[in-house]
Amino acid sequence: MNKPLVGAFLAALLLGAGVAPAVAAEPAGSTSEVSAEAAPQAKYTAPDTVPAAKAVTFAGTVALSNCSGSVVRSPDAAPTDPALVLSNGHCMESGFPGPGEVVVDQPSSRTFTLLNASGSGVGTLRASKIAYGTMTDTDLSLYELTSTYQQIEDSYGIRALELETAHPTAGTAITVASGYWKRTYSCDIDGFVHQLKEGRWTWKDSVRYTPECRTIGGTSGSPVIDDATGKVVAVNNTGNESGQECTDNNPCEVDENGEVTVREGINYAQQTYNMVPCIGAGSKIDLTREGCALPKP
Repeated sequence: MNKPLVGAFLAALLLGAGVAPAVAAEPAGSTSEVSAEAAPQAKYTAPDTVPAAKAVTFAGTVALSNCSGSVVRSPDAAPTDPALVLSNGHCMESGFPGPGEVVVDQPSSRTFTLLNASGSGVGTLRASKIAYGTMTDTDLSLYELTSTYQQIEDSYGIRALELETAHPTAGTAITVASGYWKRTYSCDIDGFVHQLKEGRWTWKDSVRYTPECRTIGGTSGSPVIDDATGKVVAVNNTGNESGQECTDNNPCEVDENGEVTVREGINYAQQTYNMVPCIGAGSKIDLTREGCALPKP
């Protein structure tokens, strides 16, 4: 995995040595915080009036204490719905969920530094709970916030990133936007992996990047954004660091016939279109909704 991090000084030393960092500290952000109780109400611009993104920026991305993430919405989200933050399952403060483990509606008061287009921290968002989290079949977490989409836009002028509803295609130009490092990585979708195995975990239909996206520790949870549409198509989560086979930090690819391939230096993400059907009214995660195929507890 693109390891979650703790302790900025050591991270800087490691980066200076050209080694992927194992630790780092939470980036500083504004001390202002918006909540559902306190934020002002104002007119919300309907999502369908917003043109497709012309360039990928950091607007809507967030920095966690140990990872990256983004404020995301489904196409049907209402302005008054609680906002959701997308990251990795292995970035949850409760630790890595085991194979087969699914976290649903777990209380959380975790905070996130919200970034603007240039990558500056403009405020602090707070979770009310981990709405969903797992490392089974995929590697994702969704936090429900105490503030709504409209309150975030009113307070900071920042709109949530929209989740794509369709399976991405190979050859698509993408950008991985890390709120933790305030750094972007640009490449293409190289293809899709039947099974991606790393240590005890197995992920299905993973996105494989072309070599240009050399993501590092702390980029875990970054949104993978389609350059043409500005929509989120995946969440960055891992890469093969040293050419080992199927070990921690060295995922291997397994095809339909069981053949194993190791691609040293190549990085991966987990698709997000398949979680959109699981998001119901009020941003509630409903695993019984039609079309929802996320693992269940």
